Amino acid sequence: MPDFPWARGSATAIGSLPGTDIAEAQRLVVGELPELPHLAELPARGPGADLIGRGAGFLVELPVQLYAGRWQVAPRPGRDMRRTADLLERDLDQFTEQGDGYTGTVKVQAAGPWTLAASLELPIGGRMLRDPGAVRDLTHSLAEGLRRHVADVSRRLPGATVLLQLDEPSLSAVLAGQVPTESGLGAYRVVDGPDAATALRTVVETVGVPVVVHSCASDVPLQVLRDSQAAALALDLALLKDLDPLGEAIEAGVGLFAGAVPTRPPSAGGAPTSAQVAERVRGLWSKLGFPAARLPEQVVVTPACGLAGATPEYVRAVLTACREAGRRLAEA
Repeated sequence: MPDFPWARGSATAIGSLPGTDIAEAQRLVVGELPELPHLAELPARGPGADLIGRGAGFLVELPVQLYAGRWQVAPRPGRDMRRTADLLERDLDQFTEQGDGYTGTVKVQAAGPWTLAASLELPIGGRMLRDPGAVRDLTHSLAEGLRRHVADVSRRLPGATVLLQLDEPSLSAVLAGQVPTESGLGAYRVVDGPDAATALRTVVETVGVPVVVHSCASDVPLQVLRDSQAAALALDLALLKDLDPLGEAIEAGVGLFAGAVPTRPPSAGGAPTSAQVAERVRGLWSKLGFPAARLPEQVVVTPACGLAGATPEYVRAVLTACREAGRRLAEA
């Protein structure tokens, strides 16, 4: 079994949180998730803090702008990119301040190439996904930008190990040919699995740190994610149907970020207890048939997806439950 780049019994969150105060959000993350803190994302701050705008901000020599409420490739950098860069800089400054002296693993997140390609519009209209050449350019631009981003975080937190999470909520739709065109009367081309894996692998191989690929969509293409050479997969356990592909990935030494806590409180009440979260993860592991001793080494406990739509009270309860569930699993 490989050495995983996180501490035994770790817990973390997917990335997004409610609110607009980055100092408060980052304090919460560092305090509640000390084994594997992440760079907080606050999409409520508006354009440039959203998944697509923030992700496009990492692109090198591929500027974007907001046009009619959508992100579009631009002829030159403008105020929208400056705003995006300013938000990220503030976030990194807080991460640097509150992570001072930290020597464990930290996580940063960004939209992956297929989610960006399915969302960013070409200057002539249509999504970048329509043009394979544009997707290749996007992929290489993103890979270089994320390499620089990871290097910046490493400089800011010299004692830490950096882990990159690629968010790919659109990947399943891209592979199924279900990304609609602007008219809504058609859909963009189907991308085959090997091509999808190649683009992801380009990013994985360029950034120089372990990569987690996250998707909370249904029908996550686990074989594509394995072929990308990702170190771990981040999945919503509630959406898992066929366990065999997951078992094969785990057997091959891929880590699992187990999305075991719903992003909204169930109708019956608040967040599940840490004991309930730990039991859910333990039950899945048992069904997969792996030795119990491997679980706290290979699995990180997380919420099912981002928490931007939750209340602050629920977010704190979820992060606490994840952290304590990870410790329960490590002590079992």
